Amino acid sequence: QVQLVESGGGLVQAGGSLRLTCAASGRTFSTYIMGWFRQAPGKEREFVATISRSGYNTYYADSVKGRFTISRDNGRNTVYLQMNSLKTEDTAVYYCAAAANEGFIAVVASKYDYWGQGAQVTVSS
Repeated sequence: QVQLVESGGGLVQAGGSLRLTCAASGRTFSTYIMGWFRQAPGKEREFVATISRSGYNTYYADSVKGRFTISRDNGRNTVYLQMNSLKTEDTAVYYCAAAANEGFIAVVASKYDYWGQGAQVTVSS
């Protein structure tokens, strides 16, 4: 089993940057596909980014492509989401997730087995 804890959220002005960190417990972190999702008030949870077990493969939602970067450090059991050029529409609770299924990446929430508690990101105009 994996426990995930997000940190790094906060309030930032539009155009600014934030880096989210997700720390995972357990010795098998490198066996999980990792992903970031977000949920804005009144909206469904949506996919943001995913990274393969090795970190070699990544995939992004069109809405964040070119602005966000997902990365992982298997030695530190940590996955990151660097968010640049933030927009007000990026305001949401951001969730880290781990998937044990086969394949290189996963973009569907139902494929993920473990979730963090979420970190609030608020972008002001």
